[in-house]
Amino acid sequence: MAPSVCSAILCLAAMPDGKRQYSLYILRCADGSLYTGIALDVPQRLLQHESGPRGAKYLRGRRPLTLEFQALVGDRRSALQAEYLVKTLSRHDKEQLISGVTTLHKLGADTFLAQASGSGGG
Repeated sequence: MAPSVCSAILCLAAMPDGKRQYSLYILRCADGSLYTGIALDVPQRLLQHESGPRGAKYLRGRRPLTLEFQALVGDRRSALQAEYLVKTLSRHDKEQLISGVTTLHKLGADTFLAQASGSGGG
């Protein structure tokens, strides 16, 4: 199943308090560059990037876009922290994340992802 099809189900999952969870996603552009973002609804955000004025300026002229990676990361705060972490990674590490060789947890996201799931300290 393609990631963009799975994402319609995954990104609408609710957290225990009933709030929707954010997803972190990585897109591959036509020029081979990688773009990292967060969204509540990844398929909708991908459509905005591909066709609308609400898409990221970086992605204009770099279409078509391919959804390469997606992971639920919890509330907005956790999503922003995960996005920052991934944006600081080398291209090699991002490719390892995309291919499944590594995970967000292995890359150091344990602290804020645990807090987002409610199993960590405050």
